[in-house]
Amino acid sequence: MATSQARTATLSKNAAPPRKPSHDAIALLKADHADVKKCFKSYQKLVTKNASAAERKALASEICHMLTVHSQIEEEIFYPASREFLGDDADLVDEADVEHACAKELIAQIESGKPDDMHFDAKVKVLGEYLDHHVREEQDELFPKVKEAGMDTKAIGQELAARKAELMTDKIKKAA
Repeated sequence: MATSQARTATLSKNAAPPRKPSHDAIALLKADHADVKKCFKSYQKLVTKNASAAERKALASEICHMLTVHSQIEEEIFYPASREFLGDDADLVDEADVEHACAKELIAQIESGKPDDMHFDAKVKVLGEYLDHHVREEQDELFPKVKEAGMDTKAIGQELAARKAELMTDKIKKAA
């Protein structure tokens, strides 16, 4: 119970506050990107101030969960829709799939690790840097292309928001 309370306290102090859900796919995904980026910055602050292992583990776990949910809704809904609209020009979606697979490897290492393990903080930092690259490509290249191709970002956004809410509810049920 003390760990749960410490985690909640850490998240409330360090994690980005949840944003109001958007019903536009691109706005929702960009908001997720911004939220997780804030969490990575908060994590680096914890490292700098030599925060406790419990605080670092709690925030690292939250980052991993956020990324897992985000990746899942992209892979289940946004990327297939993007492929449909981009057709033969779907190279960016293929790259995003590969980047997700690499990020999942780091996430698994972080989730199974302990903050006192060698390279734990480095893995979190590298994951953040890796995701910065991924986010830039999505926001600068993929998002404008799918919009230009005529994707109904409102309809896709509603699907994304519903699935995200479902995945977040599942986590709460599992934690209870």
